[in-house]
Amino acid sequence: MQKDNTLLYTADAQGNRIPDFSYAGYAGGENAIPFVKAKILVPLKDGDATARIQRAIDYVAQLPVDKDGFRGAVLLEAGTYQIMGSLTLHSDGVVLRGAGFGDKGTTLFGAGTSRETLIRIAGKDNRQYTLQQEITDQYVPVNAMSFTVTNAAAYKVGDAIEITRPSSESWIKALGTDHFGGGITSLGWKPGQRDVVWHRQIKAINGNKIVIDAPLTTALDKAFGVSSIQKSTWSGRIAQIGVENMNLTSAFDQANPKDEDHRWMVISIENATNVWVRSIQFKHFAGSAVYALATSSKVTVQDCLSLAPVSEIGGQRRYTFYTKGQQTLFQRLYAENGYHDFAVGYLAAGPNAFVQCQAIEPHSFSGAVDSWASGVLFDVIDIDAQALSFANRGQDGQGAGWAAANSVFWQCSAALVECFQPPTAQNWAFGVWAQFQGDGFWDQSNEHIKPRSLYYAQLQERLGGKAKDRAVLLPVLSEASSSPSIDVAMELTKQAAEPVLQLKDFIAQASKRENFADHLKGLKTVDQLPMVKKVAPAMAPDMKLAQGWLVRGNEVLVGRKSDIQWWNGSARAHGVEKAKPHITRFVPGEEGLGLTDNLLATADSMLATHTLSIDHNYGLWYDRRRDDHERIRRMDGEVWPPFYELPFARSGQGVAYDGLSKYDLTKYNQFYWNRLKEFADVADQKGLVLIHQNYFQHNIIEAGAHYADFPWRTANNINDVGFPEPVPYAGDKRIFMAEQFYDVTHPQRRALHRAYIRQCLDNFKDNTGVIQMISAEYTGPLHFVQFWIDVIKEWKQETGKTPMIALSATKDVQDAILADPERAKEIQIIDIRYWHYQADGSAYAPKGGQNLAPRQHARLLKPKKTSAEQVYRAVAEYRVKNPDKAVLYHGDNYPEMAWAIFMAGGSMANLPAVNNPDFYKAASTMKADVENNTWVLKSASGAIVYNNEAGTTLDLSSLKGNYNVVHISPKTGEILHTEPLKLGKSTTLKNYKNTAEILWITKK
Repeated sequence: MQKDNTLLYTADAQGNRIPDFSYAGYAGGENAIPFVKAKILVPLKDGDATARIQRAIDYVAQLPVDKDGFRGAVLLEAGTYQIMGSLTLHSDGVVLRGAGFGDKGTTLFGAGTSRETLIRIAGKDNRQYTLQQEITDQYVPVNAMSFTVTNAAAYKVGDAIEITRPSSESWIKALGTDHFGGGITSLGWKPGQRDVVWHRQIKAINGNKIVIDAPLTTALDKAFGVSSIQKSTWSGRIAQIGVENMNLTSAFDQANPKDEDHRWMVISIENATNVWVRSIQFKHFAGSAVYALATSSKVTVQDCLSLAPVSEIGGQRRYTFYTKGQQTLFQRLYAENGYHDFAVGYLAAGPNAFVQCQAIEPHSFSGAVDSWASGVLFDVIDIDAQALSFANRGQDGQGAGWAAANSVFWQCSAALVECFQPPTAQNWAFGVWAQFQGDGFWDQSNEHIKPRSLYYAQLQERLGGKAKDRAVLLPVLSEASSSPSIDVAMELTKQAAEPVLQLKDFIAQASKRENFADHLKGLKTVDQLPMVKKVAPAMAPDMKLAQGWLVRGNEVLVGRKSDIQWWNGSARAHGVEKAKPHITRFVPGEEGLGLTDNLLATADSMLATHTLSIDHNYGLWYDRRRDDHERIRRMDGEVWPPFYELPFARSGQGVAYDGLSKYDLTKYNQFYWNRLKEFADVADQKGLVLIHQNYFQHNIIEAGAHYADFPWRTANNINDVGFPEPVPYAGDKRIFMAEQFYDVTHPQRRALHRAYIRQCLDNFKDNTGVIQMISAEYTGPLHFVQFWIDVIKEWKQETGKTPMIALSATKDVQDAILADPERAKEIQIIDIRYWHYQADGSAYAPKGGQNLAPRQHARLLKPKKTSAEQVYRAVAEYRVKNPDKAVLYHGDNYPEMAWAIFMAGGSMANLPAVNNPDFYKAASTMKADVENNTWVLKSASGAIVYNNEAGTTLDLSSLKGNYNVVHISPKTGEILHTEPLKLGKSTTLKNYKNTAEILWITKK
């Protein structure tokens, strides 16, 4: 700072300088947070308040917007409101306000075992783009607020634009992030995966030069690729939203200090701009107090306390105040026992600022935690016994690499400050008190510097006097002179006997600095609003067996089967693009395909793609670090998402191989089971099917890494399961634990298996659309299938319930069970999956219990492909022998064999939707037959013929009278042609086109 109290910046040869961080925060730093008058009161009542508060939010969301963009506030009384669900602020101009934070204030208590976010500020990401142009400048430096395009006349002042800086191969190589060592590049950055994108508005146009409303935080350098802009239309983004003046608290299991079956995220912000969160006390949450997602901007979070979090100590937990957004300001914040308490995430484009924040006894560092956050300020930050970091994280954080660029530490204190200079950028540290590490720019270390806060100095320099009142800093009441006068020394001695005002207490005084008082006279209450009737969702007909078909109502079930991902993935955009739908995948605070799937959206997507079922098993491992297939014990709990949750709860005791606490196999992960139950409920509404694989054999055979983090492994649980440790890895690489795992003569394992199988049944006791199978990839022994069926039989006798049980095993095991009259009675479905008839008619049928996985059997026995005729044979044999059971075929080449499966009487074949709803209803009354080498399904009132030739002659004398022949495309289900047909004798049927067709003969 110069003598005239102005800031002096020194730019480098290319014009790069420290960014102006004053554009961070609500309204881009332009305005203070306003007070919005209440329009409705939610009086305190006993019971779940979720619906009442949401109703009040929805009411205000329908009111007109005033000149400042606000509709009004929802006001809560002092006291505790129980919240069983989640609250969503979904429209412009709505504020949720309590009556104070602290002992006498308002508390929203997140009850139950749900991991739902307590309060979501959520618009819609419906961005549309037009007018893309290249930026023509050779170099646009850091902090620039203008650049040149080819034709600026295509735009106008006020346009919202996105500016994209590409992540080219040359830039990635310059950073050295294409490879992190070990000769393995899977975690290295790939071109196009780390483009930096800024959301900006055009403020002026001068010729072909465009002036924007906030600075760029990474240089645009043509040497590393051509940057571009495009106009953005984003009607779903919401604005002018606030949450303020209350306590937010989560329930948790007080017997487990690391319990995770409770609320994770408190407030999340997505697809929203001009948002604030202020004067909030957070308590007992597992994840973030405030999480600003990448689609958030112009956010202020201030005067908040986070106390006593409850979770495992590791990755994605306790990222207390966490931003991936841009122009976000976090000021006057206090956190205890967090992990990354003040954190900037993946490609956060900035400017973002943390001002006057304190972390007490954190478990890990604060700073930049993921790839290339640029334009970050940590200003007057105190990190107790942990680090502040702008560094190259290398492979950590799933290949985070360089985490910060063009970012500043200002007047900070920490146990360690890491300030490294990334290639093509810079990081700066001024007035830092710490141990020091890094080759970034350092100045005035271990000194108090002026201005005390860079953010407030920049804000006042840009806005002048109107910003003066917003520079609220914890007062420093004494001087630091090394040679005080006697009078000063005496006064300082007196002050030393008094407790010093702490930031925590200063934050608690926010209600004295802010005026939250509202006029309650005549204020409408939510109880005066018209009652809203809850409408129960319509249910599809129950799934049941009818004449050996699986049906809902009287319609045979057909459609695609969706398999879930077992182990790999990334929560980043480039990983999400490749994701399949999943039920028990979890990414804290993030919803959508590849993240925490919205199960209603999943079901609707399945219906749109004619997908009937999801085949679900638990994950191969929880932590994406294990995707490297190492067998090593991890040195910490820095686990990587997405998490494929496992059926068992963590105990809070000891340390498992993934660095989190050990499992308790007698307790169950509520998130996992609740999600499966939720999907089963949705499936029963939408007419879908959940195939629930009780076990997943992949963990106990083949690669040793499959077993490393397995909950049943002795080192990973507290249950004395008795499996050997150290693990007997064959050749120090492979695992052969199936025989021990399936040994139910061991009393402890037997009891655990029995309880677990009963949990699988209990969870879906009221659902009809669930098919229970023993295990994905099951090639295990007969005796374990017998045990599984016996437990099911016992449970059925106790409960009176009749679940759908499918026998899915090797052929010898299937045949042995079906030959056992008592156990065969417990089976409703036969699933042909682990064997098939080869095209030459011989059986590929590995034996069960040989301690080999399906693909190991295949490598040994080298199976040959099947044919449509042999698939038909397999299904028909089992249908004839077991007429009371449905048959599924998921063996060799099953998706393409759909018509062979169906024509043999098999259910759930991968058939198209025929555009006549009566087709699959008619099939439910038919039986399979072969006549004149033609596959036929017949009933007393019609037939379905798979006519693979130009024509065929059939004896249809049992059908008498006038019929229609409907010609159907076997590929698309399209009806090609309909013609009349007189029956009562042998009939020659000809195809409408000289290709294979489905002929449906139906009574007129």
